Parts: sequence; C-alpha cells; structure tokens
Amino acid sequence: MSAPDRINDRINDRINDRLAMPLPATIAEAIALEMERDPAIVCVGEDIGRAGGVFGTTRGLQERFGRDRVLDAPIAEMGFTGMGVGLAQAGMRPLIEIMFVDFVGVCLEQMYNAAAKIPYMSGGRQRMPIVFKTAGGCIGSAAQHSQCLWGLFAHLPGFKVVAPCNPHDHKGLMAAALRSDDPVVFIEHKALLLQKGRDFRHHPDVPAEAYTLPIGQAAVVREGSDVTLATLSATVEHALAAAEELAGEGVSVEVIDLRSVVPLDTATVAESAARTGRLLVVDEDYLSFGLSAELTLRVIEALGHGALRQTARLAVPDVPIPAALSLERAVVPNAALIAERLRAMAKGA
Repeated sequence: MSAPDRINDRINDRINDRLAMPLPATIAEAIALEMERDPAIVCVGEDIGRAGGVFGTTRGLQERFGRDRVLDAPIAEMGFTGMGVGLAQAGMRPLIEIMFVDFVGVCLEQMYNAAAKIPYMSGGRQRMPIVFKTAGGCIGSAAQHSQCLWGLFAHLPGFKVVAPCNPHDHKGLMAAALRSDDPVVFIEHKALLLQKGRDFRHHPDVPAEAYTLPIGQAAVVREGSDVTLATLSATVEHALAAAEELAGEGVSVEVIDLRSVVPLDTATVAESAARTGRLLVVDEDYLSFGLSAELTLRVIEALGHGALRQTARLAVPDVPIPAALSLERAVVPNAALIAERLRAMAKGA
C-alpha cells in the first residue's frame, strides 16, 4: 500500500459520525456536492487526484468524478493556474488548488493580472468563475510555509477572499465560492485541517445536504459587553479560549468571526464596538498595511472619532515566521497573547 493510501485510510478510520467528521472530509463533501450539481466544475492541482490532496480535502473526488474533472497537475503552478483562467473564460468553473498559499509567488501573474482584472477590462462581458483554493497559516513550518497572505489578496482589487474557522462555514462558503461568478481566493488554515471535528470550540452542526453561506457576512460567535474582538480563521479558536479565560476575571468579550476579508463586514463589527466601546482586531497575517489597520479605521470612520474608548491591534510583527516553535509562538497571536492584550485593555479603561 502506498503512503498516500495509508494516510487516507487513517483519515477514513477517524470518521465515526458526522459531528466528528474531520474538516478535510467536510471540504471534500462540499466540493463533491457542487460537482454533482454543476458539471462545469473541474478541479486542478498538485496531488489532488489519487492522493486526495496533501490534507485530504479532495479525497475520493477523482474516483467519483474521473480524471477528466479532477486533474493531477505537475509542479507548475503558473501553468495550471493559467489553464484555470482559460477554463473559466471558456465557460467552465475551475477549482484550482495551490497546495500552500506561500507558493502563490510563482503564479501571481495569472491570478492578479488575469483572473482579477479580466472582468473589469472586458466591461463585465467576461465573467471569471474560478476558485483558488489553498492552505495557509502557521503549524511550525518556518518562513516559506507558514504565511496567511489574505491581506495580500485583499489589497488586489477583483478578488473575494474567504478564510473560514469551522467545518460548517467551510462547507457553506465553499459552495458559495464555487457558485460565484467572481474569482474567489479560499484560504483553509493548516492547523484547522489537522483538527478533529469536535476539537472546534465553535462547531455548528454540518448538514448533510448542500447549502451556501453569504460571502462577506461575519458571525458573532460569542456575545460580550466589555470588548469587541474581531478575527478570522484559526485565530477564532484562540480568541474564544482567551475570552473564556477573561470571563473568569470579570471581563466580557464579544468575539466576531469575520469569515472573509473581501467583502469585509464592517457593519457587524461597528455595531458591536459601538456597544462595548472597545475594539481589538487580531490577525495571523502581518501587522503593517494589513487587515488589522484597515478594519480598525473602517470602524472608526463608521462610528466617528471619539466613539470608542480603546482600539488595539494584535498581528504578526513584520518578520518572517521563525522555524523554532518557541519563536513562532512568540510572534503569532495565540490564546495567551490575546488574553494578555485583553487584560491590558481592561486595565487601561
């Protein structure tokens, strides 16, 4: 038995019921349901066919839909990403998997100069229904394999940028992405892909049938009255852990899962911050010129200067992610760092 087959068997052995379903299996299910619904959907990427993807998120799709619709690509991201752009122009709905988001540097030309701009440059006559599916985030894989980069894509006009935090949202948002006529960058977090279903603090039940969630609508995942904490992806898990810890110290934290960076749901965050008077934005992406500053300023502009007693940001400082886990934990927001920042805000009231 090959190594990929052994890995897939181990994943399959852990699937005992729907509520314990690992996130990779949920993502594969979401894609399969959409491929059944729409024959125009094709998947292209490295190791997504026979191996089922490096995290198992396309497991079983090639066996189910054939090699014409689930294509294993060579290590040539520029080539197969460009092919995806051509497929979208020809009326197909390609899902292009870029194994790690860190690898977009070798195919960014096709993404931001072609996929993101063709609808605009054609005056809206040419749609671009393409999903760039990739994995980001820090799991101790050093500087070239530990980035999120959703701020990079958000800075480039033309993309929708999605980064869910739990299996329920992954399934609904993946379906919405595959049905979108605009290019969508769908960033899965590596740490979440390695969790079991019930390890998620925020885990709504995942329906068996296909469903969509609106891209650009945030969710309040914990109600609170003292501080509004806005974040996304795996950091939602850390934020909830920190909020639970602070609750024992008399600080009530409202946690908002943004779900997407583009569109950015400023209204939900502003409504919460107007009630609490404090806003903390936590981001696993880089600090400068990123989501934390953008969302903070949008909320201030929406509410008016002086409406908030405190604002704060917590993100990765402007350094490459270190290889040593001890150093990674020092720079990447986690529950301990978030709790520390929340305490500082509470003391500074």
